[in-house]
Amino acid sequence: GALDGFAVAAMDEIGIDISGHRAKALDDLDDGSFDLIVALSPAAHHRALEFTRANAAESEFWNILDPSLTEGAREARLAAYRAARDALLARIEARFERPGAPVRLPDRKA
Repeated sequence: GALDGFAVAAMDEIGIDISGHRAKALDDLDDGSFDLIVALSPAAHHRALEFTRANAAESEFWNILDPSLTEGAREARLAAYRAARDALLARIEARFERPGAPVRLPDRKA
């Protein structure tokens, strides 16, 4: 589909320009070799699970509310996109180690 202007605005707020990007389905990708597929909707997760039956890849479902379903004034809709963006960033940081990032040791209880 067309690029969502609210998504572009929310990402621009944190210095990421996605204006040249477009949504792609799993079947649209040239390379079918993945280590991990992160699905953001139940339908996408179902498709990812089908894909991983024949491929050596993991599949995870991250239940992030779809901001495009939010109705109301512009600011309310933009707030939903910000919330989704921030939730995704938190999940990414929790799931993946960034190269050069300080190692976080688990809290130890005495």
